Amino acid sequence: MARYSYDCPVRWSDLDAFGHVNNARFLTLYEEARAALMFLAARAEGITTLEAGTVVARHEVDYLRPVDFGEPVRIELWLSDIRNASFRVSYELFDAGRLASRATSVLVPYDLAAGRPRRLSGTEREFLSRWQSD
Repeated sequence: MARYSYDCPVRWSDLDAFGHVNNARFLTLYEEARAALMFLAARAEGITTLEAGTVVARHEVDYLRPVDFGEPVRIELWLSDIRNASFRVSYELFDAGRLASRATSVLVPYDLAAGRPRRLSGTEREFLSRWQSD
């Protein structure tokens, strides 16, 4: 299984009153890693349709241990399911080499102009499939 790896800085504003990354900010960290794959890596291969319209339909997050301010966290992500009109992204977030959180997101390709979901194109499916788990 190929994983996309992204090092994400933890910002001071990510912390809560207890000095740990706030639970809601984990979604922001996951979003940054997902955007790096779907927008930057895809764009480098000439694929711009994912960044032109993809919406989140669902998130699930498991918090395994607190993350403090300091070094960037490493987020590994992969595609655990690819369907005709949606795909599931799975993530693991590591802090100082230790697993701190797991999550999944269901994403839907979306036609912003028409205001409705759309199907994945063959090119999008081919790109995403490179990151799909066995």
